[in-house]
Amino acid sequence: MEYLTGVRHKDTLEISELRKQAQPGQTVKVNGAVHAIRNMGTVAFVILRKREGLLQGVYEEGTAKFDLKDIKEAATIEVEGVLEENEKAPGGIEIRMENLKILSQPQDEMMPLAISKWKLNTSLEAKLNYRSISLRNIRERAKFRIQEGLTRAFRDFLYSQGFTEIHTPKIGAKGAEGGANIFKLEYFHRPAVLAQSPQFYKQMMVGVFDRVFETAPVFRAEKHNTKRHLNEYTSLDFEMGYIDGFEDIMAMETGYLQYAMELLKKDYAQELKILGITLPEVEKIPAVEFSDIKEKVSEKYGHKMRNPFDLEPEEEQLISQYAKEEWGSDFVFVTHYPSKKRPFYAMDDPKDPRYTLSFDLLFRGMEITTGGQRIHDYEMLVEKIKARGMSQEGMEQYLDTFKHGMPPHGGIGIGLERLTMKLIGEDNVRETTLFPRDLSRLEP
Repeated sequence: MEYLTGVRHKDTLEISELRKQAQPGQTVKVNGAVHAIRNMGTVAFVILRKREGLLQGVYEEGTAKFDLKDIKEAATIEVEGVLEENEKAPGGIEIRMENLKILSQPQDEMMPLAISKWKLNTSLEAKLNYRSISLRNIRERAKFRIQEGLTRAFRDFLYSQGFTEIHTPKIGAKGAEGGANIFKLEYFHRPAVLAQSPQFYKQMMVGVFDRVFETAPVFRAEKHNTKRHLNEYTSLDFEMGYIDGFEDIMAMETGYLQYAMELLKKDYAQELKILGITLPEVEKIPAVEFSDIKEKVSEKYGHKMRNPFDLEPEEEQLISQYAKEEWGSDFVFVTHYPSKKRPFYAMDDPKDPRYTLSFDLLFRGMEITTGGQRIHDYEMLVEKIKARGMSQEGMEQYLDTFKHGMPPHGGIGIGLERLTMKLIGEDNVRETTLFPRDLSRLEP
């Protein structure tokens, strides 16, 4: 019998440990996947792919105690050798290889994609079909490190603001958003739906914790096949109570974006460099009313308004262009959306009930956030449900929450994949989705 007393210390080193702990001339041991082999004859460069990036190994006949033919691209290996400095090598260091241990060998001689290339020159379809392979490419992988940074910043910032992280069910009796875009399923001989949003649960938990957040998948049965839509995506949601107005929610999101950009600068500089990303300025974000910005865009760009109650993709692009030209901002809050285009729980503007105390955040031509103040009065909530001809069936417990007192509150939902897409300059949301689910794709 033995006791486990915690994380085991390994004698293999990571790239950051090589830089901090090891000295040139020291014998070290590392492991990793063979990313590429560049055979120059008597000397070869074996590039290892590790979680922190690439590490160069140098093979020399007569020095190495193994044959270069023993190493194949995509094999995983453990190498022992002498650490040396080389400003031309990735990260400025390399290992003069001496001993080799094969951990695994690939079964196929050829990789389906040339992942060692700086940029994958292949179609999006091919990248998605071989997703677990295409993501081994350094640039492809960097996209999702940036996405990690955005999620990490969301959690860390909201923790610092007194929020509690919650985890809500994704199978329910009724959709929170209404409409027809609901995936229906049978749940032990009862009808059920996949969650379009954690909205009901977020609001219910405001009565418990005051401030809550969640990062989780949501499901929309929209029959869109566009570059901006997915049928399953990750939503960064928060809900906060005791607000003075929906401006508090916009301010909190602005704070998150400021925190996120600073975190990316500090901890993800390598990925920003790999992808050539220039981070947007978020010191201040303009906010403009829906009807006002529609008129401004129509007047400046000669755009004919077709839908007075919503923003078309072209209008989102023009509004973002206007915000950049007039206010120097990549972001813009569009506030006071028409009530008929917002869910029943959206608080109507007391000055003009045709509009709501809600908003979208546009970023470089695309909506990435929807949010606003919610109705917290039970009678007002019931009246709005009735006015819309809706049924309370499946919402009984949600509505009961409001019978027992709820503070003024509101929140947002951010589309993580869209935010990542616009930040890194991609034009298709599938590029920033690990395993996309759309009209035609259920695999891998």
